Amino acid sequence: MTTDPIALTADLIRCPSITPDEGGALVLLEARLRAAGFDCTRVDRGGIANLFARWGDKGHARTFGFNGHTDVVPLGERSDWAHDPFGAEIDGAFMYGRGAVDMKSGVAAFAAAAIDFVQSSPPDGAVVLAITGDEEGDAHDGTKALLDWMDAEGEAMTACLVGEPTCPDEMGEMMKIGRRGSMTAYFEATGVQGHSAYPHRAGNPVPALARLVDRLAAHTLDEGTDHFDASTLAVTTFDTGNPANNVIPASCRATVNIRFNDAHTSHALTKWLADEAAKVSAETGIDIKQRVSVSGESFVTPPGALSDLVANAVAVETGRTPVLSTSGGTSDARFVKNHCPVVEFGLVGKSMHQVDERVEIAQIPQLKAIYMRILRDFFA
Repeated sequence: MTTDPIALTADLIRCPSITPDEGGALVLLEARLRAAGFDCTRVDRGGIANLFARWGDKGHARTFGFNGHTDVVPLGERSDWAHDPFGAEIDGAFMYGRGAVDMKSGVAAFAAAAIDFVQSSPPDGAVVLAITGDEEGDAHDGTKALLDWMDAEGEAMTACLVGEPTCPDEMGEMMKIGRRGSMTAYFEATGVQGHSAYPHRAGNPVPALARLVDRLAAHTLDEGTDHFDASTLAVTTFDTGNPANNVIPASCRATVNIRFNDAHTSHALTKWLADEAAKVSAETGIDIKQRVSVSGESFVTPPGALSDLVANAVAVETGRTPVLSTSGGTSDARFVKNHCPVVEFGLVGKSMHQVDERVEIAQIPQLKAIYMRILRDFFA
C-alpha cells in the first residue's frame, strides 16, 4: 500500500498552522511517520514546534535528509478568499488553501516518498526528516533549533534537500544551489528641532539622512559573481513622523535592505554602511546611528554530486533539466548549509503567499516520484 501525497497534502492544509501555531500539522506527521517505523522526536524551542524523524541507524555514514516547514503566513483579508483557506477544496485541476504551495504539498511529497521508500526498499543507511513550524516567522527556533539538537545528539545528515517551491512557471525548470544573503540596516539621524523660518537655528537631520541613503542607493556593490546576479540595495522607508510644515524635526529614520552575493559578508557590508554614515555625519554635523539585522549569509553549494543527483531525477520524471539558480529570497537552506551540502527543489510557486493559494494537483505525485528517485539513486 502506497502513501497518497495528495490526501496527505489536504490533511496538512486543514491544519491551521499560521506561525507560530502548530495547528496539528506536526502531530499528524509524527503519527504517520511513527507508524512507518521512523524514530520521532519533538524538538520544540521558544514556543515553536519542530519535528525530527529518522529511519535507520543514528549517525550512519549515508544519511539523506529532507527539510521543510508546516507553518504558513497569515491569510490577509479572509473575505478576499473565494475558497476556505483551511478547507483543501478542489476546484478543477487545483487544490486551494494556505500553504498549498508553500509548502505543505512539498512536505507531504517528501514524507510520502520517505515512507514508501523505506518500506519498499529498506536502504543501507538512514533517512531523516527535519520539519519546522517556524520558517515563515523569525526562524530563530525552527530549523536552527533542529540543527542545534542534532549536533548535541550526534545526529547528522550527509546531504539534504529542502522542499521549497523552486520552479517559476513549469515543473522541473529550476532548482536552487544557493541563496543570496539578506540584511537590513536601520538608520536614525538626530539633529536639533527648530522653526522652519529660522533653519540656521536648527540642525536639520532630513537632508543629512537623504544624502546618506542617496549615496547608498547609487553605489554599485558588484557586477555579479560566477553563481550569483549582482547584489542589490533598496531603500524601503524614509520617515520623519512630522505632521507640521513649519517645524524642522529633531530626528528622522530610514531603512535599507541588501540582498548580497558571495562577494560580500554581512560583516563587511555593515562596516561599509557605518563608514558611509560616519562620512555624512562629519560633513553635516548630524549624528547618525545604525542598527543592523542579518537574516542570513550568502552561500552556494558548488555544482557536483548532489546537484547532479537531483537534476537527474528531475529530468527523468519531468523531461526537463533544471537550471541551477541562486535567485529568490531566503530559505532555511541558509542554516542547513552549515551542517551538510544542501540544495532545494520543489513545486511551481506562482501562488505562494497569495489569496486563494493553490497547488496543481498533478504536480504533487510527480514531486513524490522525483523524491523517490532521488532516494533510490542516493542509496543505489
